[in-house]
Amino acid sequence: MPSITRIWMRGEERVTEHRAPIVPADAATLLAHGAEVVVEDSPHRLFPAGEYAAAGCTIVPVGSWRTASEDTYVLGLKELPPDPPKLRHRHIFFSHSFKGQPGAAELLGRFAAGHGTILDLEYLTDDAGRRLAAFGYWAGYVGAGLAVLHRRGRLPVPLAPTTREALDAALAGQPGDAPLHGLVIGALGRCGTGARDALRVAGAEVTGWDLAETRNLDRAAVRAHDLLVNAVLVSAPAEPFVTAADVTHPARRLAVITDVTCDVGSPHHLIPLYAETTSWAAPVVAAGTPQAPLDVIGIDNLPSLLPREASTAFSADLTPLLLRLNTADEIWSRCRARFTSTLDAVTAEVSHV
Repeated sequence: MPSITRIWMRGEERVTEHRAPIVPADAATLLAHGAEVVVEDSPHRLFPAGEYAAAGCTIVPVGSWRTASEDTYVLGLKELPPDPPKLRHRHIFFSHSFKGQPGAAELLGRFAAGHGTILDLEYLTDDAGRRLAAFGYWAGYVGAGLAVLHRRGRLPVPLAPTTREALDAALAGQPGDAPLHGLVIGALGRCGTGARDALRVAGAEVTGWDLAETRNLDRAAVRAHDLLVNAVLVSAPAEPFVTAADVTHPARRLAVITDVTCDVGSPHHLIPLYAETTSWAAPVVAAGTPQAPLDVIGIDNLPSLLPREASTAFSADLTPLLLRLNTADEIWSRCRARFTSTLDAVTAEVSHV
């Protein structure tokens, strides 16, 4: 039986974060394999604390991970609170700090000060670099769905969590709807697959591009679609998919972009038409002109709008990997190595300033 210490699922800081990295049924699986599972009683999480307690988990107040023993794995999804200044635990989450994003150096500095570790879920990969636990399908599905609803003038604002059934019903075409032509870049991955599925539910004509189609980008073809969904995860700077010149091009048909990847503020930003992520309260930012609108949706927690479906799928991927945490497992070793190399690079950069 694998040796597992304590897994502590913290409450999320964002009031719009309703997902859980581990659902109650999978928490029971971890317990059955000898883990201790502690769950913070988050008021935002879709799954109530009572369901985790019924599975055998220990329930504690939100934020109490700060006082947990150092051998604890603190499990979450999105950003950490600004305190404490020194982070001493092993944190499993999407840190968004390994590609030079805004605030990355500060966050990494907190881990350096406390001798803690980031086990970043984005870098939990197999030998070929494929992510092993991801929300990508549902991010693409929701992102494409929001683009359709906005283009048709039926995007509910502020956004609120829903179900796939309700979203699909909203996506169904109505009499008088104009035909839609959607382009998904990164079409063959999980995110792109979800985006293509949602566009088909909406009755749109779908074009899917992947690596072969983006080596020599056909900008005229990009501009000729109504909708664009960027589902590309990049690890190095690349040519943007849409530029200021495309926005002002007189033949542009493109009217709505959903940037699922949301690499805002990093050198990897492939949709450099907006400078800050958008939100549930204000999901759309204008990048065009009143005469030729072009709107961008850049929400960085899209799957939380379908929290049950997204959490259930992600938890099924992550749970067997958590069972290997305290073993000499190459998957987690790669995660640790990526953190160490990123921290070393940032430290070296700071020392040369």
